[in-house]
Amino acid sequence: MIYTGIDLIEIPRVAGVLERYPERFLAKVFTDGEQRYAKGRPHQLASRFAAKEAVMKLLGTGVRGVPWKSIEVTRKRGGPPEIILHGSAKIRAEKMGITRIALSLSHSRELATASAVGEARDDAWKP
Repeated sequence: MIYTGIDLIEIPRVAGVLERYPERFLAKVFTDGEQRYAKGRPHQLASRFAAKEAVMKLLGTGVRGVPWKSIEVTRKRGGPPEIILHGSAKIRAEKMGITRIALSLSHSRELATASAVGEARDDAWKP
């Protein structure tokens, strides 16, 4: 079974929220590791925000279904971005039989996008 999620967000929108509510926005949405990686750069934060929304769609929960920080975007030096699930997001993925989530991120000057594909066991629970 394959699950997918995709999201597209305007980078200036993220930059505006970051400018108005920097501490609150960062603390609510991004893990410490994500904040260190992004270094306050709006295009990096927007890409990670889009990734989190894409994974929420893949999980079928929407924005209110799992906490933002339960979905973490990481990247090893020279490697592709990866998703690490925590808490309720991890529990949901396990119930769905998801064994792997592949992630692709991209951005232009104005837009950031993310695509997530989850692979699940065929005998897994279906939401």
